[in-house]
Amino acid sequence: MLYDVSHRTTYRYSIPVSFSHHLLHLTPRPGERQLCHRTALTVTPTPSRHVAAKDYFGNPITFITLQEQHTDLVLYARSTIEVQPSTILDPAVTMPWDRVYDELWHDPSESGLDAIQYVFDSPYTQATAPVEELARKAFTPDRPVLAAALDLTRIIFETFTYDPTATTVSTPLDHVFMARRGVCQDFAHLQLACLRSLKVPARYVSGYLLTRPPQGRERLIGADVSHAWLSVWCPPFGWVDVDPTNNLVVSHEHITLGWGRDYGDVSPVNGAIFGGGAHTVAVSVEVAPISDDR
Repeated sequence: MLYDVSHRTTYRYSIPVSFSHHLLHLTPRPGERQLCHRTALTVTPTPSRHVAAKDYFGNPITFITLQEQHTDLVLYARSTIEVQPSTILDPAVTMPWDRVYDELWHDPSESGLDAIQYVFDSPYTQATAPVEELARKAFTPDRPVLAAALDLTRIIFETFTYDPTATTVSTPLDHVFMARRGVCQDFAHLQLACLRSLKVPARYVSGYLLTRPPQGRERLIGADVSHAWLSVWCPPFGWVDVDPTNNLVVSHEHITLGWGRDYGDVSPVNGAIFGGGAHTVAVSVEVAPISDDR
């Protein structure tokens, strides 16, 4: 599938900003199933410095600096992305989950060293005893890791309610767990905490969903905004992406921006400003097939 992806973020400040510096994760990351044919980032007002780079995790990033006074900042990213469907995998042939960490501990390969860093808690994924108890409902002894991960994905989908008014970016995980409500970011963090409590490597993935579903199919939860899901390390297949917000294995309707330990590593816009006073922010996202007549 070829997609036209647009992501517009608008900041409005009550008093002028005299100087600002930002780190942006707004460029989709190329990968095995994802090819970025073209991408462009427009910043208004025009920054005095605009530098493309990669972060620690290998995600494309952009640094911008604005040195003229402004009361509005508009970040508009637009890309043409090709996404291939994922391969259908048999969960039963994956390694038992309770062997994964021990195998990784003795794996000196580049992929093994990369995976093992994702078994530890991160700022947004602090595991607690109730979180581990939830994980063990799916992760029974000797169960194949992908089968258990898919079961946990289903449990979160069925027992937590998608509610965009229930949380903010800073809502602690234990509040989400107690309220049983949240958004895609919260559910991804919850499943990450569950997996990491058992030393199963898992990483946070930031991206987008198809805005309009194929004919005859329901619209997925989380479209029209940035979306989040997670990848689970599942030998012998490697990383497998699952989406607890929609209870599915990720395929060609998800577009990846980047990944890290949690939201803090791949937030779309981060930075510092001087001035500004109070501010509002508006975000709009659209993902549509190129061939779609609009």
